[in-house]
Amino acid sequence: MAVKRIVANIHAADAAAAQAFYGGILDMQVVMDHGWIVTLAGSGGGNPAPQLSFASEGGSGTPVPDLSIEVDDLDEVLRRVAAAGLALEYGPALEPWGVRRFFMRDPFGRLLNILMHC
Repeated sequence: MAVKRIVANIHAADAAAAQAFYGGILDMQVVMDHGWIVTLAGSGGGNPAPQLSFASEGGSGTPVPDLSIEVDDLDEVLRRVAAAGLALEYGPALEPWGVRRFFMRDPFGRLLNILMHC
C-alpha cells in the first residue's frame, strides 16, 4: 500500500475568493471543481503538484475533512484500520464523482478522508 498524495482541506464558503487569492498571489491553478469543493494546484512542476482544497462541505452530506489522503489500495487500509480497532466516521462509500473513500479520525482528532480513485 502506498500513499499517492495528501491534500489539506480548508472549510470555505467562498471558493472564488480562494481562487482569486491563491491563483493571483501564488499562481495556483484549478485542477478540480465540483461546486462544493475546488482544488488548486501549484505550478512548480512537482509530481504530484502541491494542492489545497477549499470546500463548503465534505460531499455526500459529510463535514469538511482536515486532510484527504489518496492511497493505491483502500481495502488494505481498511484492513489495517479494522485490525487496529479504529472506528470509521463515514463509509466506506463509492461516491458519484469517482472515488471510493471513508472518514476516520487520527489520534489528534483530525478528520481524515482516506480515498482511492476508481
